[in-house]
Amino acid sequence: MSVATQHVGKRKLIEVSLPLEAINKESAREKSIRHGHPSTLHLWWARRPLAAARAVLFAQLVDDPGSRPDLYPTEEEQTTARKELHRLIERLVVWENSNDEDLLREANQRILESTDGNPPPILDPFAGGGTIPLEAQRLGLEAHASDLNPVAVLINKALIEIPPKFAGQPPVYPGAAAETIQSWPRATGLAEDVRRYGQWMRDEAEKRIGHLYPKATLPNGSKATVIAWIWARTVQCPNPNCGIEMPLVRSWWLGKKKGKEAYVVPMVEDKAVRFEIGHDLKNAPTAETDGTVGRTGAACVRCGDAVSLKYIRAEGQAGRMGAQLMATVAAGKRTRIYLEPTAEHAHAADVEIPASAPTGVLPKNPRDFKTPNYGMTTFASLFTPRQLTALTTFSDLVGEAREAVVQDALTAGLPSGDRLDADGGGAEAYADAVATYLGLGVSRLADISNSLCRWENTKEQVRNLFARQAIPMIWDYPDTTPFGTAAGSYSVSLGSIIKGIRAVGPTPAVTRQESASVADLGYLISTDPPYYDNIGYSDLSDFFYVWLRRSLHKIHPSILSTMLVPKAEELVANPYRHDGREGAQRFFEDGFREVFRRARETAMPDFPITVYYAFKQQESALGGESSTGWETLLEGMIRSGWVITATWPMRSELSNRMLASGTNALASSIVLACRPRPENAPRTDRRGFISTLRSELPDKLRELQQGAIAPVDLPQAAIGPGMAVFSRYSAVLEDDGSKMTVRSALQRINAILDEVLTELENDFDNETRFALTWFRQAGFDSGKFGEAESVSNARGVSLDALERAGILTKGGGKVQLIPPPNMPADYDPSSDTAISQWEVVMHLTRALANHGVPAAASLLGRVPRNVDWDLCKELATLMFKLAENKKQTKLAVDFNDLGAAWNDIARQAPESSYQPSLVD
Repeated sequence: MSVATQHVGKRKLIEVSLPLEAINKESAREKSIRHGHPSTLHLWWARRPLAAARAVLFAQLVDDPGSRPDLYPTEEEQTTARKELHRLIERLVVWENSNDEDLLREANQRILESTDGNPPPILDPFAGGGTIPLEAQRLGLEAHASDLNPVAVLINKALIEIPPKFAGQPPVYPGAAAETIQSWPRATGLAEDVRRYGQWMRDEAEKRIGHLYPKATLPNGSKATVIAWIWARTVQCPNPNCGIEMPLVRSWWLGKKKGKEAYVVPMVEDKAVRFEIGHDLKNAPTAETDGTVGRTGAACVRCGDAVSLKYIRAEGQAGRMGAQLMATVAAGKRTRIYLEPTAEHAHAADVEIPASAPTGVLPKNPRDFKTPNYGMTTFASLFTPRQLTALTTFSDLVGEAREAVVQDALTAGLPSGDRLDADGGGAEAYADAVATYLGLGVSRLADISNSLCRWENTKEQVRNLFARQAIPMIWDYPDTTPFGTAAGSYSVSLGSIIKGIRAVGPTPAVTRQESASVADLGYLISTDPPYYDNIGYSDLSDFFYVWLRRSLHKIHPSILSTMLVPKAEELVANPYRHDGREGAQRFFEDGFREVFRRARETAMPDFPITVYYAFKQQESALGGESSTGWETLLEGMIRSGWVITATWPMRSELSNRMLASGTNALASSIVLACRPRPENAPRTDRRGFISTLRSELPDKLRELQQGAIAPVDLPQAAIGPGMAVFSRYSAVLEDDGSKMTVRSALQRINAILDEVLTELENDFDNETRFALTWFRQAGFDSGKFGEAESVSNARGVSLDALERAGILTKGGGKVQLIPPPNMPADYDPSSDTAISQWEVVMHLTRALANHGVPAAASLLGRVPRNVDWDLCKELATLMFKLAENKKQTKLAVDFNDLGAAWNDIARQAPESSYQPSLVD
């Protein structure tokens, strides 16, 4: 078998072409969707978008039509069938279609057709937040999730394993099932019980500790529910002539909504500070006067002395950091009411720390954990005594609620049976399931009920601790009530979980707690492994683990057996755990290669595995430019025995936004498709490698361009075919006999890619080739007539003809290409007797930018059929690259939009009814 055809099995769609722009558009849109999104079940860091995972799994299993000549004998039929699959994916990734049973059934049928009716089980050995196994389950596949981290394991159990066990079962809470005549599809009955018993917990907790959360008295004497109490940390001013307990405040602002502005006004009275509420914008805080503490230190509100962070840290470590109530936020009618603090409300928070509060010391991880610098070294120290009292109360009630569920389930007719961990389905197992979600609700509550939350003064609401993957130091913080209806209440935390349960499908799934280094990898793998030291998952998840263990240890004793999250085997490059940066890098790389070496031993030859690589933003590099992490990943996969057959940039930011902001950043992740390399794979030399690249890349590039790929993503996607050539060899030898590195291979691939794109220019008409050459020289600015004439003569066209064609203007010894915005609005391509690809692309760019796809489709539909549409699309891609190189961002965005929308434009063009007279 030749090297070029050594892969066993048919090529899958993911190895050929994807409707990438549609996938990325929905991935970006998904970030703004909260209600019902499975991610709201419980926080996890760096989740991949559901839309991307769904598309990747589908394309990983479905044959590319080019691999089925028995069904699609001609290239035209293959292209048509491929576009049909693209359209299916485009529907599949839309959020509103996530649970469209007919659509999911159609997708599953396509998978069955490509797998002889027996699709392989899917495994994510680094399951994390559960995105990949959830989407495998949604597509009707057998899903397996494993992770070393117990918090991740519980999330996956709650997300994919528990709901199918009780699908179709009515609720057992007394009277709940009788209150409706509806059926209970999926896990809606389970979700209803979680809601009911959660409400019971909330009511019971209020009976026990409700007095700690008094109502606010409004100026008219009426009472109102408190949304939050705003506190400021304090230390004693080091000035011996002052010595007040100085407030440490990031911002005095409470609310910035227009017409309802409010802020705190510190009033110094002798050696004390009290606080008033201000509304007058004339006296409002400015950038210079807002707050008392920043990155370099603080200032005393009484004496004005500067106070260093070193002093504040020392006071905190000595246990001398206090807190003072600054303001109370009460709920009004569709508004927030800000009140001055009172002794009653300050005293209500003055309670003892519960003896049963979670124990445990924060890790020595100065990058991600800042509070130990200020004496907050334990998990309990991250909460106020009142917050600890509330959380321990709710945690205790989880066990009480479980006992109530057992009795109610028996009464409802469920048999007495095994516990949940024993795969039972009786009353005890059901009670375990309900309690699992109630415990997750307490864990979620901890994220927004601690002293490291923020008061967001623009939206006037509490923001949770984990806005990013770290525990920062916060100076002024809101303390919320767990009994209200705003963020910070138990009901709100539980509500998000309930919506997540309802969104899960009925297909059974399996979750296991185990390290990927020892896990059974004999499945088809799709995974998002940890990336070096980006996120210290185990250290961060201890924050939740201490509460989950307190609430659910008796229910999940094997998962929650350790005092804190296991860390020694975690595949993360942690310099604080592995003898510095070099030791951490060695630990990660050795562990990564070992996992994928073992996966190679049990790999399924008929299917590629898929691996996500999470880019750091500053590493993002178009065209495969140097990136240590990226190269290390590729090197690790190749050395583990894998051939990389595709690389797809999966963005959660739209390309327009990236280009417009000047970042031109790549994806939030790259997806690699990989197949096992044969043990007897040959070697080659540098010359053979380059020769193969030159022979294979042009066809692969054309295949890629059939997908709806934005030009901004094409260079990264094109690395896949290049790396497929490089990684199919056991080694590529340099002239001196050394092995070629991944970095050198990427440089060669990019150079050949540029050659291929340049050679494609030879297919353009002469007018277009002139315009490209002149654009490289002058852009859309004016240039010298003589130079332009030399270029035109070389291309066999005259400047007069180019002017008549509407491509350029000339006069006064100058020549200037006409930019898309200046193209005439009344242009009719059907009457253009000397039409060029350049004219088509320039006019389409204008029409799309001004009036969208329908206008562009109408224009393209009137282009004479002797104009090659594929070449026009290639020209749009090339123009994006040239405009980007000239740093003409607006032009680059417009050409990128045209390339990304081309398939839609071409599909609508033949039937377009858009009125040309309405274009401008």
